[in-house]
Amino acid sequence: MASLATHFSAFVLLSPVGLRRLLCSSSLYLKNPSLFRAKTWYFSDPKWKNIDLYALLIALPIASFSEIFIFLAFSGHPTYRFAFFQQSATIFFFWLLLLLIILRENLDYPMHIDQAFIFVLAAVTFFVEYSVIGKGISGLGGTMYDMLGVLTLACAFSCLYLSFRPRSFFAEFFLSSGLVFKGTWMLQLGLSLYTDTFGLKGCKKMAVWPKESENAEFKCDLEEDGLRGVAVMTLLFIGHAIGIMMSSFVMFGWLGRSLNCWCGEASGPLLQELESEQ
Repeated sequence: MASLATHFSAFVLLSPVGLRRLLCSSSLYLKNPSLFRAKTWYFSDPKWKNIDLYALLIALPIASFSEIFIFLAFSGHPTYRFAFFQQSATIFFFWLLLLLIILRENLDYPMHIDQAFIFVLAAVTFFVEYSVIGKGISGLGGTMYDMLGVLTLACAFSCLYLSFRPRSFFAEFFLSSGLVFKGTWMLQLGLSLYTDTFGLKGCKKMAVWPKESENAEFKCDLEEDGLRGVAVMTLLFIGHAIGIMMSSFVMFGWLGRSLNCWCGEASGPLLQELESEQ
């Protein structure tokens, strides 16, 4: 979370995944609501259409090792060194989660990995991410990251609910929308905190590497500027929420008219599981 580049990378990784989940889950639900069952990943046939999954398998370990070998090499503050290590571990956990999803898709019964276990593990990973969000950041910047923490908790509780109630489309909807929201809000934080062009009036952009004796803080010249900044960011947060919700409803209506299944039926254990429910 130290620069615009890292925030933009999070946006590129999170929002497409959430958008794809939302598109696939909505199309499957509209196709037959009584048979809807949330999946850990919505695979498509042929396999090359799952390029986003394979891209994440490459990108996530690179991002994890970058946190360790690049950021830690330049930050002398012990708080930030530990925070970067925690962030690296969190990214690594998400990568392991993807590996389990792939294993579950390719393993045959009775050796398959239980879907509920993967959802629980995903929830735990989100909780771990929540524990490191905004670490070492105080003031207005900390408040902005607290909003990101709320979205992370929403994703975590959605995963927990799906672990024992996979037929809940609303939980899947909140998880998918939450991922999109997390991505767009990360981009908003990067623009607002780490750039002068899109920064808040009367406030200076946050230093990428603060002094060893200081916490990272989004500083404003006057108290009124800080209060105005909180109000502006709160309105932006609400605006993001309304925009994503409206877009979701428009997409839902469009899918309802077309009645096309955009992600195909799962193969392997996932398809067997779906057929067994019918």
